[in-house]
Amino acid sequence: MRAAAVELEASFLAEMLKSAGLGQTRDAFGGGAGEDQFGSFLIREQARLIARVGGIGLAETLFNALMEKTDVT
Repeated sequence: MRAAAVELEASFLAEMLKSAGLGQTRDAFGGGAGEDQFGSFLIREQARLIARVGGIGLAETLFNALMEKTDVT
């Protein structure tokens, strides 16, 4: 259950990082098609690492909510 909560937080963080402009191709480096194609993998992995080391606390909140839900039923 905790792993699922961390993965959900990582998904949220990946979207936030994309919105912040991380992974956008910079004209100065000219990484080409490869940079465009694999940039999303880099963002996703960075988001996973952030979530695994504590993130923004969303995973813990999600985990607690899921545990409460399973205790009720």
